Amino acid sequence: MFRRQFLLIAASGLAQVAFGQGAQAQSNDWSAILEAAKGQTVYWHAWGGDPKINDFIAWVGDQARERYGVTLEHVKLSSTADAVARVLAERDAGTLSGGAVDMIWINGENFAAMKAQGLLYGPFAENLPNWAMVDVAGKPAVVTDFTLPTEGFESPWAMAQLVFEYDSARLPEPPRSLGALRDWIAANPGRFTYPQPPDYIGTTFLKQIAYGTLADPSVLQQPVDDATYAATVAPMWAFLDAVTPNLWRGGKTYPNNEPAMGQLLADGEVDISFAFNPGRASAEIAAGNLADSVRTFTLEGGTIGNASFVAIPFNAAHQAGAQVIANLILDPAVQARAQDPNILGFQTVLNIPSLPAQDQARFAALDLGVATLSPAEIGPALLEPHASWMVRIGQDWIERYGVAQ
Repeated sequence: MFRRQFLLIAASGLAQVAFGQGAQAQSNDWSAILEAAKGQTVYWHAWGGDPKINDFIAWVGDQARERYGVTLEHVKLSSTADAVARVLAERDAGTLSGGAVDMIWINGENFAAMKAQGLLYGPFAENLPNWAMVDVAGKPAVVTDFTLPTEGFESPWAMAQLVFEYDSARLPEPPRSLGALRDWIAANPGRFTYPQPPDYIGTTFLKQIAYGTLADPSVLQQPVDDATYAATVAPMWAFLDAVTPNLWRGGKTYPNNEPAMGQLLADGEVDISFAFNPGRASAEIAAGNLADSVRTFTLEGGTIGNASFVAIPFNAAHQAGAQVIANLILDPAVQARAQDPNILGFQTVLNIPSLPAQDQARFAALDLGVATLSPAEIGPALLEPHASWMVRIGQDWIERYGVAQ
């Protein structure tokens, strides 16, 4: 996905333009936006690979129609780059208004590419009425996307952090550091794996290894330096060289994605899995897909964390309706529903202690589930590296370890 998206932008051969960024006069009159949004159909292009997420988006659509007279259509994507490609193609064809993509679930490289090419409407996020409840100070990832300041061109809607899942019936005490994990893999061959990059959760595991092995992990917040790259990442490759022969099926094949890896845990083929949703295990236990004995843990020193965002293309046909949807999903009732492990188990972007008492009560009443770590237990969230690191590391991983699927 990452490689495709960057090739897509590079292939345009176009210099940065500013059709979207800063070009629109931003209205602070929310009542006017609500009025303009009535009767609009917002086409939200979002990943469609998880039935629970699809159901949640459909529920948000019900709320939008009942509260605001806005219809929400979920355009299900297998790759966010597909939506980026459509917006870029429309721009190149001269479609500067009335575009087919009203809103995109986006972050990381795709956001960076669209922002660089002037393909975004805004800034709009900080003008949303519910923005005041977003925890900007406590969750800096809501305004920094893979080291790139969002500057109001995307609005957060969910927090994510890497957690490891294990079956406590088979593994009473999991390895809680990267070094301990390496040793455990060596002592338990075939019982661990990760999705093959460029799958996002597979590349996230590589980022976690980079944080735990690089002499100075702070370099990950800057663009790759070609002159020092090889020496900088050598410890990461040494870690992978050591563990690869002892992976599931001897590292000769890898699961395609997070659901496939989670199924290996459910089937007892591996003892440790991982996910970007701290509530996933509890949700899967509640759904009967994982054993009641599955629990979660994080690594000492923290794990990779980020936020999911929505952005509005510069030429979106229904910009008012898209802003209404972006604001709606910041509503405390909607955020609390998303955090319910029986629904999604996503972590909220809101500052819960600052909410009105009745909204704090919504979150306090949630049973996060038997396998979900508390905020105190989950540990610090490590900032996403600069996008250039994962493009380079992902390409190099494929050359060193990649296998035909």
